[in-house]
Amino acid sequence: MSTGDLLHIEPTELKFPFELRKQSSCSMRLTNKTSQYVAFKVKTTNPKKYCVRPNTGVVLPGATCDVTVTMQSQKETPLDMQCRDKFQVQSAMAPDGITAKDITSEMFNKDDGKVVEEFKLRVIYIPANPPSPVPEESEEGSPPREDENEQAALAAAVTRSLEGSKEKDSEARSMISKLTNEKASAIQQNQKLHQELDMMKREIGRRRSGGVSVYVVVLIGILSILLGYWMKRT
Repeated sequence: MSTGDLLHIEPTELKFPFELRKQSSCSMRLTNKTSQYVAFKVKTTNPKKYCVRPNTGVVLPGATCDVTVTMQSQKETPLDMQCRDKFQVQSAMAPDGITAKDITSEMFNKDDGKVVEEFKLRVIYIPANPPSPVPEESEEGSPPREDENEQAALAAAVTRSLEGSKEKDSEARSMISKLTNEKASAIQQNQKLHQELDMMKREIGRRRSGGVSVYVVVLIGILSILLGYWMKRT
């Protein structure tokens, strides 16, 4: 906290969460320590980079005023996250009943023995998303943390799922192998039946051919006997 005869100013540093291409804001509070009106004005070494609301105003006796400072989005990250920008708050006694519209630059001139207080505040960048702290290892004999239990349960569930998948895969392969063997056996049996059928057809053909020859021989013999008998009678 900065303390003067006219105003308390807090904080003493303006800390901006820094993130590329995003605006960032912080605030400071001005408290009037006197029983009179106090006018103030906020300046910065880099006015194009910051927007101050309000940048001038009046703090009533014993009252406070909050000032919001907005940093415009930045395209580059500064080296080592260091910033050289600074702010200055000027304060001076003001006539009773004065408003912010009545404030002029001459009110903060130190001429004619005027009391003008000036406070400087530096700018600090802080990471917008700081890394989470590394959890400490559990002491020996202490129960595991909840997140560790959840991770262990998840790992066990994945393992069971993989084992079940392996078993199903093994069963499927066994069934495919069995069906393949049965198919091969059926093809062999079918070929064997075709071969036996062809052999039976050839055998039947041979038997039929042999039967016709005997019949012809017998017929010729009978005809020969009849012819000889007929010739004897004639």
